Amino acid sequence: MVLVLGCLLFELTGIIIRRWTGAVKRSTVTAVVALIFCSLLLVACGDLQFRPQNLVKSDIDLVADLHYRETQSLLRELTVKLYKRNPDQLRRAPGYSVEARIEQLFSQAGYVSYKELSFARGTDALELALSSSYTGDRVMAMMVGLNGMIRYAYGYKDEFFLFDELDQQKLYESARNVEILIWRMTHSGGENRPLLLTNSLPGEPLNLSFERLFGKLISNQDMIAGVIALKNERLINRTAQNVAALVFFPL
Repeated sequence: MVLVLGCLLFELTGIIIRRWTGAVKRSTVTAVVALIFCSLLLVACGDLQFRPQNLVKSDIDLVADLHYRETQSLLRELTVKLYKRNPDQLRRAPGYSVEARIEQLFSQAGYVSYKELSFARGTDALELALSSSYTGDRVMAMMVGLNGMIRYAYGYKDEFFLFDELDQQKLYESARNVEILIWRMTHSGGENRPLLLTNSLPGEPLNLSFERLFGKLISNQDMIAGVIALKNERLINRTAQNVAALVFFPL
């Protein structure tokens, strides 16, 4: 279908340009039209559904778009699973449903803060969710922290164009923060019971679905960090200091 539309566009564009440039050689016009056609076809094939804004995107921009959308999909799924596993958390916020929380978390792009969390965001919100003294909705605090941290790593953009720049170090550190979060969640409530339940507890049927989701999130961020590092021709500082100390990188 894309090829057929491309061929029609090729012929139509050629007719228009030849009418406008009667003094220009036919071979020159054909070359220009061919270049336009190839560019449109490549963009259309790369995104499956052609959009005009793709004309001002590089291949790296399209890859970044895809990775950002994947993180948002994973975070949505994680939010639902956490509320199902920890239904008591939603009861701490009367009047809210899981759907309302999803709307709160993902309906807006860019930088978003919440009065409910005293405007904590990113890793500060994660610390709130992991605090034994916190009496609010821990799932909300954790997902605000995760989503805010990852949006920060993407420069608070949800779509990328030719002159946008990403920082490979922030993307890499966001993946390390997820690793730290997993460990700290597991050990947050002492020996008896974590503050937030994820994978199965001893004696329960085996459930590794949370582990798979977190793993996908980590690999997704590591992959885009590597792509951006190659594009920027810069090395990632693969420090293990914060991971060993279980202190979040400030994102």
